[in-house]
Amino acid sequence: MRFVKFHGYGNDYIVCASAGLPTADALPAFVRRVCERHYGAGADGIATLERADDDAADFVLRIFNADGSEAAMSGNGSRSAAAFLYYEAQWTQARLRLRTRAGVKLYQLIEADERGRYKFAAEIGAPRFASASIPMLTDEPLARVINYSLDVGDGETVAITTLEMCNPNTCVFVAAFDAVDWRRWGRLIETHQRFPQRTNVEFIRVLDRAQIEVRVWERGVGETLSSGTGACAAAVAACVNELTDRRVSVHMPGGRLEVEWREDNEVMLTGEAQVIYRGEWLQEQT
Repeated sequence: MRFVKFHGYGNDYIVCASAGLPTADALPAFVRRVCERHYGAGADGIATLERADDDAADFVLRIFNADGSEAAMSGNGSRSAAAFLYYEAQWTQARLRLRTRAGVKLYQLIEADERGRYKFAAEIGAPRFASASIPMLTDEPLARVINYSLDVGDGETVAITTLEMCNPNTCVFVAAFDAVDWRRWGRLIETHQRFPQRTNVEFIRVLDRAQIEVRVWERGVGETLSSGTGACAAAVAACVNELTDRRVSVHMPGGRLEVEWREDNEVMLTGEAQVIYRGEWLQEQT
């Protein structure tokens, strides 16, 4: 398997063609081996691409988490995949449509440079708030899950805002990151029984009406330096809690992403992806 490794603000992905990958049964174990940072190539996930067979999209994208599970979408992973197509000269037009499990996403190339850095504005999709859409198991169906008191065990509760932003996302607002054990909360919330498909978890510190700072515990990965869909979810959650406006700069350890929740309900994500290296996987794929 030949691949190119990219990162979006430290959220790193192995990008390759779908052709030649192991069969469906063997694929999760293969993904885990490749993403393992000591014995593999090391990555937060793998993005695979193949040409679309209709006019609705240009390529079909699949995203796999480091634990071998498949995600519906990844903001940074999909941007890395888009960058791969330009870097490998498989696509040259300014607009690119990628079909994901979360629908067809539109990417507009804004900038590219000789260092393999690509900047895109992307239509990520519309958030969904109903508990059944997330999905989240609640005692009664909820139209919106805002400031919900989640029991994480031993009598400890965490106030959460949860939504579906391509994937399940649960947001927790904090005054300071060092004032809470957010990594422990991330582990507990990700696998909480109320989330049958697990959930990404974003911890948010509001800086002002136009800026938030976020830490991410990603489903199937753990702590990451950045998350594109997580940035979108955090921005929307801050807005519905009336803490920010609809256009927000999201500061993460890996860098800054720009999110706009448009009036038509579409969420726009603007950010970069940068090439790291080319490689060839030499171990057996089964």
